[in-house]
Amino acid sequence: MNLFSLFAHASPLTVDAPAPQITARNEDGQSISFGDVYAKGITLVYFYPKAETPGCTKEACSLRDSYADLHGKGLQILGVSRDTPEAQKKFQINQKLPFSLIADTDGKVAEAFHVPMIPVVGMTMRQSFIIKDGKIAWASLSAQTSGAAQEIQNALDSIQLQQQ
Repeated sequence: MNLFSLFAHASPLTVDAPAPQITARNEDGQSISFGDVYAKGITLVYFYPKAETPGCTKEACSLRDSYADLHGKGLQILGVSRDTPEAQKKFQINQKLPFSLIADTDGKVAEAFHVPMIPVVGMTMRQSFIIKDGKIAWASLSAQTSGAAQEIQNALDSIQLQQQ
């Protein structure tokens, strides 16, 4: 493996691209079909580098603190990192997160969403996607941490305006 291959990755998913249909394990070790989640309504899939780290905790807690408003608008949330199901469960409990966390230990979910890895450390970059009707409706390739909920709310408002 050369240095270039550490940084190489597919082009980012774009708005209107089909949302990846993949299955992965959640914090309880249960198999979650992303297609089944999408079928229930608009879905945020957000990638973060590592559970219990400062930026990732700020991002998750921002979404937690606004969960009632976001979920009230029909939004489902899936957080994704390379952590194990056990680490994801601990993070969910410690931070009182009301949404599922996906344990992408093999990196297949990140690969499907074209989310690059941070070279050398093997963690995913911080990115977010909103899926609506089976397609990418919005993407942030440099998602916010403490401002995550506001960023998502703005994206939801924008998506609704585009449909009017």
